[in-house]
Amino acid sequence: MPIKTPSLSLTVMTDLVLPSETNPINNLFGGELLARMDRAGCIAARRHSGQVVVTTSVNHVAFNKAIPLGSIVTIEAKVSRAFRTSMEVYLDVWINTDGGGKIKANEAIYTFVAVDKNGRPTPVSEIIPESKEEIERYKGALRRRQLSLVLAGKLNAQDATELKALFLPEPQ
Repeated sequence: MPIKTPSLSLTVMTDLVLPSETNPINNLFGGELLARMDRAGCIAARRHSGQVVVTTSVNHVAFNKAIPLGSIVTIEAKVSRAFRTSMEVYLDVWINTDGGGKIKANEAIYTFVAVDKNGRPTPVSEIIPESKEEIERYKGALRRRQLSLVLAGKLNAQDATELKALFLPEPQ
């Protein structure tokens, strides 16, 4: 399987916030944003894996800034790390300004698993990060994965090497 870069999975989706997608104070529903991010993340994971993918978890969502009615919203999704059959996808959500700039509104991390035609997990290509941001997200993905596995009872905390390195001093 060829090794790939995050840029090959880059997915950019831009859309307008319409009245039917807003809450009583005219901001985009959180659930609507989650659905948009899920679609963008799915496309990024599918681009990386070349397979049908399923969402297995929403690991982190930060609704940092309300997105008002009429806003033009851009979601950028990119695979940050690939494991055996799963991929972590990091998503950045931007509000486009009338002057051509953008304001970061939200971010999220989703996990997808590539599946074959029978719905069974199937291997995916490794990823090699290139930019400074991609390297940071790549390294963080292993820590996030280990934490998730420990919390789910699928990994013994003593075996979570990346997490231990964060909290325990190195042996002398």
